[in-house]
Amino acid sequence: MINDIVSDMLTKIRNASLAKHQIVQVPATKITKNIVKVLQEEGFIYEFQEIGSDLKNHIVVSLKYKGKSRQPIITELKRVSKPGLKVYASRKELPKVLGGIGIAIISTSKGIMTDKTARHFGLGGEVLCYIW
Repeated sequence: MINDIVSDMLTKIRNASLAKHQIVQVPATKITKNIVKVLQEEGFIYEFQEIGSDLKNHIVVSLKYKGKSRQPIITELKRVSKPGLKVYASRKELPKVLGGIGIAIISTSKGIMTDKTARHFGLGGEVLCYIW
């Protein structure tokens, strides 16, 4: 049994990216679907597809690389808010990752979005992770 689905998903993506795998399979939940959707919108992954039966759904994520040396687009994934220690930020305290180069994924009352989008809508929320 996995207690922290988001950490598990980020670890699987990080490991597959470092091993230069083309695809990775992660558990499908509402939160993981929304995080993967944000990753696709921001250009960190090519695409994703949900597969499986009703009880065992999975998301197959197609990773993105650059150049002939296949350097991963995702350099680092860092979990911020954990089940034991939730990290919240108001709209004025939203973090900028590497001066705006990376993104922070925020869980707001309007759904999961990037720090830039949350700032645009004037929303705060739980800081899930940093990606650059």
